[in-house]
Amino acid sequence: MLGGIIVCLGNICRSPSAEGGFRCLVRSEGLADLITTDSAGIGAWHIGDPPDDRAQAAALRRGVNLSDLRARQFKAADFERFDYILAMDEANRRDMAHLSRSGLDDRLKLFLDFAPQLDRREVPDPYYGGDSGFDEVLNMIEAASHGLLDDIRRNHL
Repeated sequence: MLGGIIVCLGNICRSPSAEGGFRCLVRSEGLADLITTDSAGIGAWHIGDPPDDRAQAAALRRGVNLSDLRARQFKAADFERFDYILAMDEANRRDMAHLSRSGLDDRLKLFLDFAPQLDRREVPDPYYGGDSGFDEVLNMIEAASHGLLDDIRRNHL
């Protein structure tokens, strides 16, 4: 089974939103038996916590339920477990690269690498902003999710 993990700082806003959005797309395309999804955070502050209420509400307005997700911390073993290791921003990517073993760091990319039409490389953290930031992030996630699925189909399925 092919797997992807999406990583942000605390795993309560961006990465669970991306996991939920990508998971929803994978299911709607009938590929849930071929592709696994996960998310994690660089830090350990929120381990076991559900996604931020604002992230859940914004996702639910789009038909994406995040209520079953719980935060966990990214670990070096994830490089061996997942084919796609996707960071929400450059700082997250650098932090994960320090945990990578030689030969596995080619799996590490920015999530928005799969949405070049957005002309940006990083998904901003909506945590300290208003509700509209969560909707903006979900727009980016939707675009990158489609690009990621296209890449998986082209290279693995």
